[in-house]
Amino acid sequence: MRARGLSKRFGSLTAVDHLDLSVPRAEVFGFLGPNGCGKSTTIRMLCGLLLPSEGEIEVLGCQIPRDAEELKRRIGYMTQKFSLYEDLSVYENLEFLATVQGLGRREARQRIDEVMERYWLADRRTQMAGTLSGGQKQRLALAGAVLHKPDLLLLDEPTSAVDPQSRREFWDSLFELADAGTTLLVSTHYMDEAERCTRLGILDAGRLVADGSPQELMDALPGHPLLIHCAQPRQAQRTLEGSPDVLAMAQIGATLRVLCASADSRAAIETRLREQGIRADLQDAPANLEDVFVSVTRNPVQATP
Repeated sequence: MRARGLSKRFGSLTAVDHLDLSVPRAEVFGFLGPNGCGKSTTIRMLCGLLLPSEGEIEVLGCQIPRDAEELKRRIGYMTQKFSLYEDLSVYENLEFLATVQGLGRREARQRIDEVMERYWLADRRTQMAGTLSGGQKQRLALAGAVLHKPDLLLLDEPTSAVDPQSRREFWDSLFELADAGTTLLVSTHYMDEAERCTRLGILDAGRLVADGSPQELMDALPGHPLLIHCAQPRQAQRTLEGSPDVLAMAQIGATLRVLCASADSRAAIETRLREQGIRADLQDAPANLEDVFVSVTRNPVQATP
């Protein structure tokens, strides 16, 4: 998958701004970025559902938008919102998708049985899709997306409405698909999910602001993370607000995690706290993806479990 100079404008709004992207086969590529940064728009352009305003796209050897119809037979697409028919049963939804995807009757029956067994839906065969739990709906949507054995699977924040255990099971399923040769592009706002990807692209205001493996991005972090242990973390946070030495702060329990502009900022922070009568113990901390995200987007995010 390759995109060069990819842009999408909606009137005066530029949703995607000259994006360059390259994803090799069988990679699990993660899209990370703030809400409204262009992740969903990019995915829709890559799978031929949305025409770009500018730029070139090649996916699985297909030129988009010229070969969009051909590409649709070779990809799977799973949206954030459950998009199957809630008034049809699990089996009827899969049967409908098999028809849309052009599977023959015998092949369709075989594949439906396979995916229902693989994604723990066999005992829900006749249940109405609208009565499934969030995790079950997610598994049904994934089963439908891979029914025709796509070479590429695009998933737009697929785990936003499910519990942590369902998310872990879902990611196990994704890695099985990658091991079998399927290329995956997944957008997410969960840091723990982003760490699972073989490579990450971080988007901000429609631009790709970071690209690399999770470890490469953490190793290249321009800021310096500190942990501040003190009796008054909220007071310490108020004291450090507006300091040029501080890029971001987040309270985690009784500890204040601070992303400093550089390692040299530690002395200035210690001095500022001491001048305000705050006794604190400062410790260097290993970088994490939240630090990377904050550093490249300058948007604080909430820590996720």
